[in-house]
Amino acid sequence: MANVKIFSDSTCDLSPELIEKYDIGIVPLYVTLGDDSYKDGVEIGTAEIYRYVDENKSLPKTAASTSVDFIEAFTPYVEEGREIFYTGIGSALSATYQNIVLAAQEFPEGTVHFVDSQNLSTGIGLLVLEAAEMAAEGLSGAQITEKIGELVPKVRAGFFVDTLRYLYYGGRCTALQSMIGGALRLRPRLIVKDGSIIPGQKYRGTWRHCLDKYYEDAVGDGHQVEPKRIFVTHTPCPAEDVAYAVEKLRAQFPDTEILETDAGAVVGSHCGPGTLGILYIEK
Repeated sequence: MANVKIFSDSTCDLSPELIEKYDIGIVPLYVTLGDDSYKDGVEIGTAEIYRYVDENKSLPKTAASTSVDFIEAFTPYVEEGREIFYTGIGSALSATYQNIVLAAQEFPEGTVHFVDSQNLSTGIGLLVLEAAEMAAEGLSGAQITEKIGELVPKVRAGFFVDTLRYLYYGGRCTALQSMIGGALRLRPRLIVKDGSIIPGQKYRGTWRHCLDKYYEDAVGDGHQVEPKRIFVTHTPCPAEDVAYAVEKLRAQFPDTEILETDAGAVVGSHCGPGTLGILYIEK
């Protein structure tokens, strides 16, 4: 058993199989539908989110994991004499990071370590798996913190979005832009940069055609990609389209671990169905 227990939150979008394999603790964020609040990934998923949006023409609210949530999750491991390392949703995207800072102060100094991922979804997941491997190798919490901090600016994360409707509901585009984009079948690219989400290229045409264009922009000839591990993370998409993206990567990177995961409720609620991202660490 590693002396450092690795934690993240539900926005890391790692599959249950990966969470179990790497022994990762997950602290969920919250999703509020009307007057009811649910734990992301535990009590609610994207299917419920999309039904709510279709019925209410607005996005659900999301809320950060609390400092109490972190304290309760960490305490059993600290009582075993283990250190904690956490990285989760970026500080510019949620108050969750502020709450982990508060929670860490409730434990002896040097017990709880954390890094601002400046990211979301499997942009976080890439860092979490690296941290888990470091813990398995026997690195201390301080060593893991230093090494993961060095990787943060190398993570390349982004998605291309099938519908502008959710961006409109979330205030990221106007009603006119949404209407025109829908008529022209525009599918924008969203990029995580310096901890924030910024717009990228806009693609036009069929989903598969837009995927090819997005792939060219996100991956290209692949010279910049650290070939250890690449994620394909998506909200509900046709299985054949997801398989197409996975196979493109496997053909280009035959020796790379290509991992497919579903985006959770918090991430999915802001992008909508038909969203797909290719995420990796840069050399």
